[in-house]
Amino acid sequence: MQQFKEEIGRLLSVHAGLDEAQVFADLEVPPSPELGDFAFPCFKLAKSFRMAPPRIAADLAQKIPPGSFFERVEAKGPYLNFFCNRGLLAALAIRAVLTEKENYGRRESGRGRTVVIDYSSPNIAKPFGIGHLRSTIIGQALYRIFSALGYHCVGINHLGDWGTQFGKMIAAYLRWGEEASLSADPIRHLYDLYVRFHSEAETDQALEDEGRAWFKKLEDGDETARSLWQRFRDLSLLDFRRVYKMLGVEFDAYQGESFYNEMLDDTIRLIEEAGLARLSEGALIVDLEDEGLPPCLLRKQDGATLYATRDLCAAIWRQHTYRFDLALYVVGADQALHFRQLFAVLKKLGYSWAENCHHVPFGLIRFRDGKMSTRQGKLVFLEDVLNRAVELAGAIISEKNPGLSDKETVARQVGTGAIIFGDLYNDRVKDIEFDWDKVLDFSGETAPYIQYSHARICSILRKAGKFDGGDPSLLLLEEEQAVARTLTRFPEAIERAAETYRPSVVARYLVDLAREFNRFYHQCPVLQAQEDVKKARLLLIDAVRQVLVNGLCLLGIAAPEEM
Repeated sequence: MQQFKEEIGRLLSVHAGLDEAQVFADLEVPPSPELGDFAFPCFKLAKSFRMAPPRIAADLAQKIPPGSFFERVEAKGPYLNFFCNRGLLAALAIRAVLTEKENYGRRESGRGRTVVIDYSSPNIAKPFGIGHLRSTIIGQALYRIFSALGYHCVGINHLGDWGTQFGKMIAAYLRWGEEASLSADPIRHLYDLYVRFHSEAETDQALEDEGRAWFKKLEDGDETARSLWQRFRDLSLLDFRRVYKMLGVEFDAYQGESFYNEMLDDTIRLIEEAGLARLSEGALIVDLEDEGLPPCLLRKQDGATLYATRDLCAAIWRQHTYRFDLALYVVGADQALHFRQLFAVLKKLGYSWAENCHHVPFGLIRFRDGKMSTRQGKLVFLEDVLNRAVELAGAIISEKNPGLSDKETVARQVGTGAIIFGDLYNDRVKDIEFDWDKVLDFSGETAPYIQYSHARICSILRKAGKFDGGDPSLLLLEEEQAVARTLTRFPEAIERAAETYRPSVVARYLVDLAREFNRFYHQCPVLQAQEDVKKARLLLIDAVRQVLVNGLCLLGIAAPEEM
């Protein structure tokens, strides 16, 4: 729709003395097609024109005649409404998609800029639970979305690979660990040990002391502690990478908390030399009272450092290494205070780039039987959820299309896609109640619904075979126009998803496009239409197919051609 916007900018610069930037900033899309394709509010012109906004809109409507871009321009109260030339709109929309193909929707607005995205960040020696899904999927989607806008993206997995819990894990393994179980299924065995440790520690306080002692040995470089920690870490990474492969998720770096151990003293010294650190009851803090925040704890009484210390190290190191223009932390909403403190300390250190560091919070995944707990053994394994989704998708596909070839691959694409989309469709700040029936619904606001729409289009195109030409300007029916208008919104959806750090904008756009296609499909026959209309409609649905593929790709979801 950019060409139409530019024409509106030209017309209003001539007849209202406005510059294009001002027009673009104020231009709106009406809530209903009956009110036009674009609406310009005239409120801001009241002072300079010395007239009421409705009168200004009426005068401008009389001055702007119909032309090649607009069939008519009408005043509706204080709004100036523009009705696009239907044939031109359809032609421009379809040609843009079919010319740019997989690049349609991509822009260069971020060219030359770097964004660092911190996401997933599971704890080593623990299973990859479904609680880690949101950070992983939201972060990967943002990585793809920002890449589509030309940014250089750096995806970092800030592993939880340090802290007292590893002393507990070492103590538990030395007490109850079995080499055979560790070799056969390392993560589940370590998880069982972790749960057992916390269960027995409720009645045996000595266990907690033993765990802390082993972590002190780990910090001091004890050979046994370091060897076990490294083994747990290596085994965890192997298991994580297997799960990430199932999700189609990748990282540019796995830099966990331990990576910054040797930088901690220098970072604390930097803060002290800036005059920001002081002792409080034996602990080293940065006072943030002037920011309306509790103090940021850098070092405890016993000399141990905390998450904040390591995150300060990480932020400084990342800026020094990547020279980022934007840093995103895709971490749960319960860590909001931590990041407010982190960014406040960075600003006090005089780092102007701290303004470009942003916490991207998200809500929890909840099940009807309550919240998950790693310590109590109430953990839902993400791999189990993915495998169950694939199994259920396979059963649905076998029932609907028993003759489908390579059902296993399609079931994997549909099942995994359903889990990913079920997360991304929701506004990230809201909690999600996991519901199998909703996630795998082929007719609802789900990935299977979008994937099935794509497969339906592929089937029509296969039946049509090769065809020449086609005039999209023939597509004047409201159902055809609704599809064409929706196609033009895809680039803006990507931009808005990046601006708000919400992949849900793209996910909801895809549901809108699939819905408009299906409404068109049920009202406007394609293969049975008159030849010239048939060709035009084939071009239209081919454009829809391409945009569905592009949009699903941004979310990390496959688009099977048959289902």
